[in-house]
Parts: sequence; C-alpha cells; structure tokens
Amino acid sequence: MRNKSIFSKSKRDLSYIVVMVITVLVLSCIAALLYNYGTKHEQETNIPSAHVQEVLSKRGSYGSEVTAIQKKLKNWGYYTGSVDGIYGSRTEAAVRYFQRKNGLVVDGIAGKNTLAAMGIQSSSSSTASSSVGGYSSSDLNLIARAVYGEARGEPYTGQVAVAAVILNRVRDSRFPKTVAGVVYQAGAFDVVADGQINLTPNDTAYKAVRDAVNGWDPTYGCLYYYNPRTATNKWIRSLPISTTIGSHVFCRAK
Repeated sequence: MRNKSIFSKSKRDLSYIVVMVITVLVLSCIAALLYNYGTKHEQETNIPSAHVQEVLSKRGSYGSEVTAIQKKLKNWGYYTGSVDGIYGSRTEAAVRYFQRKNGLVVDGIAGKNTLAAMGIQSSSSSTASSSVGGYSSSDLNLIARAVYGEARGEPYTGQVAVAAVILNRVRDSRFPKTVAGVVYQAGAFDVVADGQINLTPNDTAYKAVRDAVNGWDPTYGCLYYYNPRTATNKWIRSLPISTTIGSHVFCRAK
C-alpha cells in the first residue's frame, strides 16, 4: 500500500510538472507573437514624430486654421496662392509680409499675436492630422526614403524634383495610383533594387517631400529622370530633356 501511495503521489507530481511546462510554453509563444507584432507595427509606422505630428500655424502645418489664415491674407492682398489648408513656402512668405506691415515679430509663424492681429482665434489645442495634402504619413515616409536614397547628394531643389516626379506619376493615368505602387513598380527606382529604400531619411528629405506636396515642382510636370553619367537604358535616354538639376536630367513622356 505504501509503495502504491508513493507511486500515485509521484504520478500526480509528474502530471503537475507537465501541466506547468505546457503552460509556460504556451505563455512564451503568446508573448513572442505579441512582441513580433509590436516590432513589425513599429517598423511600419516608425516615422519621426517631428514629421508626423505637425504643429499648427507654421510651415509644414495643415488644417482649418491654415485655411483661415490663407483666406484672410488672400483677401487683404498678402497671399496669391491657393487656399488649400497647407502651410507652404508661399503661405509663410505671406505671413512674414503681414507681420512686417503690422509691426509684429517677423518669423513666418502664425503664433498667438499674429493670429490675434488677423482676427483668428487660435486652435492650438486641436490635434493635427497625420496626413498632408491627401497623402498619409506612410506615403510621406516612403517618398522621403525614395528621395534620400535617390538624391541625398543632390542640391535641395534636386531632392524636391525627385519627390515631384513621384507625385506626378501618382497623378498620371499611365502609372499606379498609389505612392507605394509608383515607388515599388518593377524597375522604376534603383533604390528599391539596391535596398537603399530602407535607409532612414534625414530632415532635408522630409522637407523636400513637404515642399513637393505643397505644390513646388521644379521639373514642371516631368515623369522621368536619370543620371546621364550612369544611365545605360537606351529608351530613357531617348526622352526629350526638359531640365537639368544637379546630376539628374528630368524628362517628360514622348
């Protein structure tokens, strides 16, 4: 009887150990899955906050407050651009002009005093959107990565030009309708083939993208560009050249 009792107890202990081991393994698997999902999600959305969380009432901002600023300045003759709710270089220049004329600090930022002079109630407590000009933060990040990979050694205007070409393709019926579709179209960009698309963009690349989205197109509608010193594709070399910026020539379609 005693041996049987000991055997039963050992069997119970073994069963308990097996259950505990299985429980630990299951919990470990769940934790690993959650960690992998979180890491992947972070990688896919890892855009510096300075580029996503735009501050209202300064260059790069957007929203209803910017629209109100543009309307006021346009009505008073300070601003001649489009009322699109995007605080680009032309809006900033108009704000500076207004500030000079009204004895305000000339910094191009529509802060509390400038807004008060315009008769606009500040909406600084509101939250900025994570998109600019209809493009999501993921789109902006992807364009910035393409610009950084393709043109980080080029003049600033050349970097804006590369961003503009991508946007021009998105709008053209001959190309994919999304930023990702354009950038990752087979054979479209060398940085996708050589992996430079995965590099982290610098502030200049993001700024170039914002300027392009805000309407600056140094190429005047071009859909293609290449470096004549390195390009070997005969077809692209046959395209009529519209302009040259830095090391790149920019072309329209035939």
